[in-house]
Amino acid sequence: MAGVTTPLRLTDIAAQAQVSEATVSRVLNGKTGVAAGTRHKVLAALDVLGYERPVRLKRRSNGLVGLLIPELTNPIFPAFAQVIEQALAGHGYTPVLCTQTPGGATEDELVEQLEERGVTGIVFLSGLHADASADPVRYQRLAARGVPFVLINGFNESVNAPFISPDDRAAAEMAVRHLEELGHRRIGLAIGPTRYVPSARKEQGFLAALPGGEGLVERTLFTVEGGHAAGGALLDRGCTGVVCASDMMALGVIRAARERGLRVPEDISVVGFDDSPLIAFTDPPLTTIRQPVRAMATAAVGALLEAVAGTPVQRTEYVFQPELVVRGSTGRVAGG
Repeated sequence: MAGVTTPLRLTDIAAQAQVSEATVSRVLNGKTGVAAGTRHKVLAALDVLGYERPVRLKRRSNGLVGLLIPELTNPIFPAFAQVIEQALAGHGYTPVLCTQTPGGATEDELVEQLEERGVTGIVFLSGLHADASADPVRYQRLAARGVPFVLINGFNESVNAPFISPDDRAAAEMAVRHLEELGHRRIGLAIGPTRYVPSARKEQGFLAALPGGEGLVERTLFTVEGGHAAGGALLDRGCTGVVCASDMMALGVIRAARERGLRVPEDISVVGFDDSPLIAFTDPPLTTIRQPVRAMATAAVGALLEAVAGTPVQRTEYVFQPELVVRGSTGRVAGG
């Protein structure tokens, strides 16, 4: 009935937050002695269950933190954004999501707008720091202005800041080894432009695992359409297995194979990268290299907040190990 407020049920909130009813009661009554992470879990439970937060629980934000991501089309970026925003909210910070779109504001313009709003810090995800052709001076100037920041997926030794990366070389080697174990010998690589650090590293790992495979590398766009184009070219070269730089590219390769009447994995095996949300439910479910999104995002927020607190943060690259997730898009080579 309109206008009726559902009474709070401690039992439901405690079950959702996986804490005791006593803890829920302490949070709802604004008592001290509750860890920030636990308090956040209780507030999240209120939101999930559709309860309105009591007025006493509303508090001022510790500050705004900008999160710059390249797009929302590729589900790996919203996946990162969600974990980062949850981690920031758990520490009392308000995330400000900035997405770049073709023809829209540039990274530099978005940073300028964030600074005008007095942000406490900035998280860059797959930004210009990942582009070896971009001028790193923009980040040096940002540091000189005293704005703490952390960079995910990309590395530039000229930038004095914490970097968070998956081991892209190991990821490519892992994918090649998996296909080789299934009997594949003609293995191709579909990646983005190698001016991007993750692409260059994946190519290095691919060639380390498959010496002499230079002619089986297709550099295109990190999209379904890019994967489709790369897949067609690699199939023309007789590849029975394809390693892709993203799950979206892998879906494009599968589409190219099916247009030629080929079956996956009976005729062609495909490995993605990211393990994006819902990718396990494609047809066939995609074998992929999983980025440790939660660990990377949590580490990025931790490093940023250490810098915000004035604690010296090691200016280095923190590299996280990916994981091979075997599903239905890879199988033994035909006739093998």
